[in-house]
Amino acid sequence: QVQLVESGGGLVQPKASLRLSCALSGHTFSTYVMGWFRQAPGKEREIVAAISRSGEVTYYADSVKGRFTISRDNAKSTLYLQMRSLEPEDTAVYYCAADYSSRAGTSWVTRREIEYDYWGQGTQVTVSS
Repeated sequence: QVQLVESGGGLVQPKASLRLSCALSGHTFSTYVMGWFRQAPGKEREIVAAISRSGEVTYYADSVKGRFTISRDNAKSTLYLQMRSLEPEDTAVYYCAADYSSRAGTSWVTRREIEYDYWGQGTQVTVSS
C-alpha cells in the first residue's frame, strides 16, 4: 500500500545542481524516517543521507557532506535531496527509502539499508561533460 516515487533526476554537467523529490503515498509520511541511497554501476548501494521523522536530525555520507542537503515537508508528504557541485562520481541511480519500524521517536535517523521497509523505483542522475 505504501508507495514511494522519485523524480528530478537527469543528465547534468559537473558543478551543476539538481533537486530530487520523493513522494510517499498510502500512509502517514511523518511516521517514517526517510533516506536517500544511490547505486553506481558495478558498486553496492550506499547511503547518501537520512532524516528523522521530525526533520531535526540528519545524516550525510562523507562523500556528499557540504554539497547535498536532505529535507522533508511532512505537510506535502515529500522528501527532497538538493544536490550541488555535482561531479562524475555522483553518477548513480538514486533511491528514496522509508523506515517505519526500526525505532520509535522523532529525533533519530536510520543509516543501515536493512532497516528500511519501503523503496522507490529509483531515478537516474548522470554527471558528465
